[in-house]
Amino acid sequence: MEQNKTTFVLTGFTHDFEFRVFEFDCVDGRTRTRYTVRADLTLVRKYGIHIQELPLLCRRLLDKAEQGEQASFTLPEEEMIACAEKEAARNQAKAHKPWRRPINGNAPGGSTPVEADNLPVVGKATTGS
Repeated sequence: MEQNKTTFVLTGFTHDFEFRVFEFDCVDGRTRTRYTVRADLTLVRKYGIHIQELPLLCRRLLDKAEQGEQASFTLPEEEMIACAEKEAARNQAKAHKPWRRPINGNAPGGSTPVEADNLPVVGKATTGS
């Protein structure tokens, strides 16, 4: 027997004053139900959340919510605080990671360091004799 899997599909967003309103379709078998999640952009800026993260945060909120109870949600400040704390922890872990010299001796980014003997001398005329 095949299970019906509920998925939320982002269908778009609109602006409503200081809110970004995300629209999702809940696809459950053969039925589609429209849900909206409002995100307060003032709080997004306050906690330094990247705007690109909002659809995923909204979808997580919908995944946790009981379907059918309501069709409109507002992303709670607690969710934004948790997101900001996780990002801060990731940044702190990156900051404490020691820098390592590349194994092959090349400079970062794959470029090869230039030897001083191979640099052209500026202002010195070369003769072809």
